[in-house]
Amino acid sequence: MDVQLGRIVIYTKRLEEMVAFYCTHFGFSALRLEGDRVVELVAPEGGGNILLHPMGAGRKEGQVLVKLVFDVEDVEGFCRAAEARGLSFGAIHKADGYSFANAKDPAKNSISVSSRAYVGQ
Repeated sequence: MDVQLGRIVIYTKRLEEMVAFYCTHFGFSALRLEGDRVVELVAPEGGGNILLHPMGAGRKEGQVLVKLVFDVEDVEGFCRAAEARGLSFGAIHKADGYSFANAKDPAKNSISVSSRAYVGQ
């Protein structure tokens, strides 16, 4: 059986802010199907897509225990470039031969950039 993770759903009350955030800072492109309230963010270079789904009333943003991790070879360089576009990451951490930094998207979901995928290459 050939199975792979293709999409992650993020529920949000800030749909347009989220579209702009992930397109601007991580290179996704927005795919909108007529009559569909979900926006699919298509990953650059064939990575996993993100489905942005409007959040129902009564739910709170940023309380899901999931973190999106984006693979970048140069964490420090990525964080500098992101800062120039208005996205601030926290401190860069070093761990077992790789580095990573954390931030939040407009809906207060945790995100991270990490060079872990490049260890040993």
